[in-house]
Amino acid sequence: MKFLAVLMIAGTASAIAAAPAAAKDKAKYGSCAAVTEAQVAGQFDKFNAAWASKNPDTVTKLFTDDAVLLATVSNTPRTDHAGIRDYFVGFLKGSPVGTINTSTIDIGCNMATRVGTWTVTLTDAVTGAKNDVKARYSFIYRLDRGEWKIDHLHSSILPETMGR
Repeated sequence: MKFLAVLMIAGTASAIAAAPAAAKDKAKYGSCAAVTEAQVAGQFDKFNAAWASKNPDTVTKLFTDDAVLLATVSNTPRTDHAGIRDYFVGFLKGSPVGTINTSTIDIGCNMATRVGTWTVTLTDAVTGAKNDVKARYSFIYRLDRGEWKIDHLHSSILPETMGR
């Protein structure tokens, strides 16, 4: 019986601790949109399809206005649509195709994260040779004017694969 009482107290403490965060989110957003892990995972399919279009404007539209892109093959943080578009103008020439290898999804109030590892296959425009870049990624999605958009994307080459 003591064990049950401890569990009930612990559960109540967790609920009380979460209440201010939930209240803050409700005050900030008005309400939290329902989203499933499958819907969050589907955002990557949308991103990959935008890459396939080879249109930097199509890719850039997937990002919030104040998004941050920390790209695998650029030393420059991109913090606005002009910078993000500029990155994709060059990057899309390699016909990138992304494949998720591992994934962890976490859902919050009007935001979601997806982190893990991926392989991005790039094709040399001249020779047609394919190069697989193994990297880790983090996508942060935010509900922006009724649409799920990328608020932050970070990708970096896996240290174990560098120089191979």
